[in-house]
Amino acid sequence: MIIDLKPLSLAESEEIIESVESEDEKKEIRTFIKKFSQLSAKDAGGLREDLEKLDIHKLKGEYVAKIIDLLPEDEADLSKIFVDSNLSKDEADKILELVKKYK
Repeated sequence: MIIDLKPLSLAESEEIIESVESEDEKKEIRTFIKKFSQLSAKDAGGLREDLEKLDIHKLKGEYVAKIIDLLPEDEADLSKIFVDSNLSKDEADKILELVKKYK
């Protein structure tokens, strides 16, 4: 059953897998998440909250999830996430400063 349509980062999706019935499937999903995710679910949630507090209108849910997954290091990395809109220097700096706190 679909409860909410909200883009999640890999780390945040780890909490959702508890609804999977098969223990083998849970283990396989957790292995995949740990292989590609750099943050814990708690840190990913904290970074999401901090990014949303920035109140940048260009910062859509999909972008937040990708920022959490990729942890961009510079404006060039951010521009690969924001392909259909441009961030100002100030907006990019604010996002990158938050990301640095979670690395």
